[in-house]
Amino acid sequence: MPSKTSRLTPIKALLFDVFGTLVDWRSSVTDELSLRIFRKQSSPEANLPPALLTRLEALTQSDWDRFVQEWRDSYTAFTRNFNPQTDEWKSIDEHHRDSLVELLRKWDLEGLFTEAEIESLSLVWHRLTPWPDTAQGLEELHRRYTTATLSNGNTSLLRDLADFGGLSFDHVFSAETFRAYKPDPGTYLGAVRALGLRPEEVALVAAHLKDLKAARECGLGTIYVEREGEEEWGREEERFAEARGWVDLWVGEGEGGLLGVAERLRALEE
Repeated sequence: MPSKTSRLTPIKALLFDVFGTLVDWRSSVTDELSLRIFRKQSSPEANLPPALLTRLEALTQSDWDRFVQEWRDSYTAFTRNFNPQTDEWKSIDEHHRDSLVELLRKWDLEGLFTEAEIESLSLVWHRLTPWPDTAQGLEELHRRYTTATLSNGNTSLLRDLADFGGLSFDHVFSAETFRAYKPDPGTYLGAVRALGLRPEEVALVAAHLKDLKAARECGLGTIYVEREGEEEWGREEERFAEARGWVDLWVGEGEGGLLGVAERLRALEE
C-alpha cells in the first residue's frame, strides 16, 4: 500500500540489526555447545568427576536448547536494563562470559569447562552462521543504499561476524560506538548523525518489533524481516497486530528474508 511504503522512498541508507536478523544465533550456539559437551563426555582426558558426568547424562537436547535460550535472554535483560547515565560501560563480550559462568553455576555444571574453555565458548557469538538469504541480500541492497550494522554487539564481535559470514557493510556501528544499548535513542540517532543524513533518510532492518518501534520513534523508517523464533511479541497480542499498521515494509517468514526486502524496495523505484 502506498501509505505504508511512501516513507521509504527517500531512504539513502539501511541500518541492520544483526543477532537474529542477519545471523542464526540459536543453531550456531547450540551446535557448538553440543559439540563441546560431546567431547567432554567422550574424552578420558576430560577427567570429569562422576557427579558431573551423571549430571550431563541427565540433560537432554531440549535442556541444552533451554540453556542457550537463557544465555540469550540474559543478553536481552542486560541491554534493556543498562543505564548509560549511571552504569559503567560493559561490552557484550564481557557480558557473554560473565553470564555463561553464572549459567553453569545455576545449572550445577561448575567445573565442566576450564577458564580457557569458558573464554573460548563465550566467543561463539563471534562465529554465527548467516541466514541463507543474508549475504546475497546484503549485496543486492548495497548496490542502491549505504549499509551499516546497528547492533548491541561490540565492534570486534560485529567485525568477526562479518568476516566469518562473508558479509560486507559500508560502516560497522555498534552500541559500543555510542556507549548506549538499543533501544536507547542515542544509538539510532548516533548512527544517523555518523552517516551525515536525516532520520527520514535512514531505515532500520530488524527481526524485532521492539527495536523497530524505538527506531520509528526517532524518525527512522522501519523494515521488518520475520525470522523463526525471534519475535518477542506474540502473534495474538494487540501490539503485534497494530505493528502492521506502522511498519513501513513487512517481509514475512518464507518471503525471502533480505532478498525479499531488496525485491520490495526495488519495486518502489518502478
